[in-house]
Amino acid sequence: MSYLPMTTDIVSFEGHNGAKGQAYYARPSGSQKLGGVILIHHLPAWDDWCIEACRKLAHFGFACIAPNLYFREGPGSPDDVGAKVRARGGVPDEQFLGDTAGCMKFLRAQQESNGKVAVMGFCSGGRHAWLAGCGLPGFDAIVDCWGGNVVVDDPKDITPARPVAPIDLTAKMTAPVLGIFGNEDQRPNPDQVNRTEEILKKLGKTYEFHRYDGVGHGFFAAERPAYRAEQATDGWKKVYAFLDKNIGPRVKAS
Repeated sequence: MSYLPMTTDIVSFEGHNGAKGQAYYARPSGSQKLGGVILIHHLPAWDDWCIEACRKLAHFGFACIAPNLYFREGPGSPDDVGAKVRARGGVPDEQFLGDTAGCMKFLRAQQESNGKVAVMGFCSGGRHAWLAGCGLPGFDAIVDCWGGNVVVDDPKDITPARPVAPIDLTAKMTAPVLGIFGNEDQRPNPDQVNRTEEILKKLGKTYEFHRYDGVGHGFFAAERPAYRAEQATDGWKKVYAFLDKNIGPRVKAS
């Protein structure tokens, strides 16, 4: 069996208000044209899981940039940096959109780019992926993996930094969306996922949702107690197929 060679690096991008951020960039080596993925990390921070997932997407044929959304906090362990951001109420939506626009520009500027870009995120990154798909023009696909607070039921979750529930922006979504959810999750819970799907249907959006029994939040991450191998393997296959259809064709080993 053959495998794709891979090139990885730490790169810089121009983020919100011209700030210079850092990101991990992984892609299959060679001269092929590639679809690009902006991989948004979860609230714990820009950590090993995020880098592993970035490399995984490159291994399966996509160019992937995973920006550190917390670079303004300076150096430190993911746990410490994430705690600082959490104490401040998370990354402001406007700042996130500026950083993500910079990553989109980075991907499309690479000589290996085929011009198509998806945004994908886990947990808070799933919320961010939805927000980006509604708030930035030009995405070709959106992948929301168990994004919490897409639907907002607690008024306290609407803040100056996060002034709008992403679900309320869905009319602006132009790219197809893939949703991956666990039926034992509580953030989002099954009712919130149902309501999200109802809005997509009402607005005539292109989407596919996959819900898994026996799993809760974060079931893709092998180092966590929540990991479920069978459901995670199937979920990743759904992700690859969706990206292949919308930003591909992906590069495959010969």
